[in-house]
Amino acid sequence: MEGKSTTLERPIRQSQTLCAGEQEYIHQRKQVVLESLNRLGINCTVDLVPHIALLASGGGQRAAVGLVGSLHQMEKDGLLDAVLYLGGVSGSTWSMAPLYSDPEWSVNMDRAVSILSGPGVQLEDALAWLGRTAQEDNFSLTDIWGVMTAAGIMKQMDLRRLSDEAGRNATNPYPIYCAIEKYCFSNGPTEGKWFEVSPHEAGFTELGLFVETSLLGSKFHNGTMLEKKPEMDMVRLQGILGCALADEEIAQEYIPPWIFAPGYMDSGAEEYLRAYIVLDKFVALTRSTITDPAALADLDGLQKILQDKVNHNVSALLESKSPEERKQFFAQRTMELLNAVEMWSQSLQDGPFKTHVSLLTKQIIPLIVKWEWGTTRNFLYQYEDSIIPPCLHSSESFHLMDAGLLINVAYPSFLGDKRDIDLIIAPEYSAGDMFETLTLARNYAAEVKKPFPEIDDEILEDKDWPKDCYVFEGKDKEPTIVFMPLFNRGNCKDAQEYKAKMEEYSTFQRPFSLEKIKFLLETAKANMENNKEILLREMNKAALRRQNKNQG
Repeated sequence: MEGKSTTLERPIRQSQTLCAGEQEYIHQRKQVVLESLNRLGINCTVDLVPHIALLASGGGQRAAVGLVGSLHQMEKDGLLDAVLYLGGVSGSTWSMAPLYSDPEWSVNMDRAVSILSGPGVQLEDALAWLGRTAQEDNFSLTDIWGVMTAAGIMKQMDLRRLSDEAGRNATNPYPIYCAIEKYCFSNGPTEGKWFEVSPHEAGFTELGLFVETSLLGSKFHNGTMLEKKPEMDMVRLQGILGCALADEEIAQEYIPPWIFAPGYMDSGAEEYLRAYIVLDKFVALTRSTITDPAALADLDGLQKILQDKVNHNVSALLESKSPEERKQFFAQRTMELLNAVEMWSQSLQDGPFKTHVSLLTKQIIPLIVKWEWGTTRNFLYQYEDSIIPPCLHSSESFHLMDAGLLINVAYPSFLGDKRDIDLIIAPEYSAGDMFETLTLARNYAAEVKKPFPEIDDEILEDKDWPKDCYVFEGKDKEPTIVFMPLFNRGNCKDAQEYKAKMEEYSTFQRPFSLEKIKFLLETAKANMENNKEILLREMNKAALRRQNKNQG
């Protein structure tokens, strides 16, 4: 299918092929991959270089740190330069963003590791960014989440734009960041859900509708750009890509036991819990940007106020209330929760910390009430094409959020003919059922009619204590997947220890200590090192497959 023009008159490209910018980068990157494979004893020519993608799963800070460890070991073993693409969702994108701030990160992984244990970002710098961003039309909770994640967890605020990378040389694998559109995710067809962003293009993978990345966030109507807006920076993009909290169902993980009573968990209770969850997370992230003992003690006080309020059992008060009365009751409790934060903020001793906290609460509280996440101007607004679902056609904005809520690995962007992947290396940092991403991706591939390797259902029985590496071999157009769980039989002696490790490094908790970061880095590195021979074998098979495919 021929791509439609991407001039300013017709800035939307409709195609299931690579854009010119990605094609050019991949052409250059193949020379790097060729030289790497030859050094590894894998012979091929530049036109027969296998397409190898490393797809890192989500998993909060566990995934962000784990990915850095995996890449560090691959660089050490001479494998990283053989990778054509790097795809990420959710937590893995938190580390991809700061990695790519270094144009030569893939030959300088020591720097990336050092940032994880560096001094971090000061609260006043994070708030200065928020102060500027709050003036923009589409300011949302995503911006607050993005800056606190970048500053508090990744210890680096990356103010560049993703399209800045479009003119770089091919030293690093080509990055693909993935999100989903919130309303299509809830109500729309599969084709409207998956969204990808690269240095050159942003758009809907299955619909094949894209704009230049620098135009994402500009104002469109019926395919015409009405007003060019500044491109979002990497801090906001990190917030979009990793904001699982934007999904109401995540609230279920935090429900105190008393609210499980029949009939209590209605929309009013959900709003109340959402307010608590966001406030609790922002307190935890704020902690990681300050060092003053008095300020830390003040935050401990706020955390206790929040916990006491949400854990206070009010089930007896609810028993005789009608659904409408319960809704009003929880609305009142939500306002009490927000007012408690205001009162705490005002009670602080005068000084810089009070000033900073007052600014933060002033910005957060109205957004919690609105529950606004990932708001981005919709380049498909009123665009005349029958393939566009109503949830995208009729709204001036769409809402992008964490792709891990659909599939916690970027498989959708790498299936089928467009990128024509031979081998997927999949370090798996997810929580929960270790094989869920694979089965979800298999089902997704079947729905959109794209090839995916067979998954033996017997292997799924390993979910409570998986091996350190599985190979799902592709046939014909199916990619081969090398699947590598972070915690496994190699580093956990039994299912009980595996479960304990998953709980110790759970997704939703305070930022990790330096000790935990170091342990995760070493665990991820050891997994890669232990399976180097399998990776080499599969890279060699991928090169042979590419050769046979070409001859066929």
